Amino acid sequence: MTQRIIIAGGGTGGHIFPAIAIAGALRRQSPEIELLFVGAKGKMEMEKVPQAGYKIEGIDIAGLNRSSLIKNIGLPFKLIKSFFQVRRILKSFRPAAVVGVGGYSSFPVLRAAQAKGIPTFIHESNSFAGKANQWLGKKATGIFVASDGMEKFFPAQKIEITGNPVRKNISESRIGREEAIRFFGLDPAKQTVLCTGGSLGAKGINEAVAAGLDEFGNNGLQLIWQTGRPFAEKAAALCAGKKNSWTRDFITQMEYAFAAADVVISRSGAMSIAELCVAKKAVVFVPFPFAAEDHQTANAQNLVSKHAGLLVRDSEAKEKLVATVIALSKDRNKQNELKENIGRLAVTNADEVIAREILKVING
Repeated sequence: MTQRIIIAGGGTGGHIFPAIAIAGALRRQSPEIELLFVGAKGKMEMEKVPQAGYKIEGIDIAGLNRSSLIKNIGLPFKLIKSFFQVRRILKSFRPAAVVGVGGYSSFPVLRAAQAKGIPTFIHESNSFAGKANQWLGKKATGIFVASDGMEKFFPAQKIEITGNPVRKNISESRIGREEAIRFFGLDPAKQTVLCTGGSLGAKGINEAVAAGLDEFGNNGLQLIWQTGRPFAEKAAALCAGKKNSWTRDFITQMEYAFAAADVVISRSGAMSIAELCVAKKAVVFVPFPFAAEDHQTANAQNLVSKHAGLLVRDSEAKEKLVATVIALSKDRNKQNELKENIGRLAVTNADEVIAREILKVING
């Protein structure tokens, strides 16, 4: 009998890309397996998952808006509606297991599966577990985490430290620096800065880079700038006619961007960090200040304490970010130290370990 598994969650690349990596590992280990993704309607998983070759069903669910309470009025109704939608999906698909990767669409799916006695698995990518995952963890079959010390959030006997799954096109990339820089139409003789605020962009980073844009050229640097949609038009206008700058709202072939970069500006979400460890990059982290429990700052400080990254706070980015990047570009010894130390933290087989453990449970 063909085994069926649902993978639930999304909202950002930090949840979607590891979910796709786990799906790929499940397929490699059990080619006949049937997989179905469940995500939130209108979110980026509805586009990215089909692009990766998987089926997805959307549910009407939204997360808590931390900046505007008035926007949360419809939340209870959406949650109730989503539970009815999830019940219909579970009834028709009949999964042997459900995997939650985080993001608010994972909560109703795992909760409904647990109520039906279906084995559930959680992948918690951050060093500070979200509230929904903490609640779900009590009844989960297994919990895969990226770092140690997670017993304060989950039952210790259910935890397995696997690291975070990284996209195969990044973990197995063999692209050389020169080839990668030419891919962006830039000059291999110049040091290159990659600026990425994650899949949805980053206002604080974008505004800081925009304010100091001329400084890159003045210091012999060139820029690859992923802006996210809201800032894309403004960035394109600012970079028009500047031969040392390449900008788009989203970089689909991230393996080229990592291979091209000498220095990276990045948010410090767990998945960004996992990829930067594998790519062995010198990074200036600018944590997203409104992440739940400020987990991005905790993630970045963990790396700073290991001399594996630098940190500039979002509130100070306009004054300090570009100057910090330029100083790092001129200090090759510091770059090499950061690369060596971040590279030591790389995990390349998390997706295979997670898939193996899930299959072990459903195959008895």
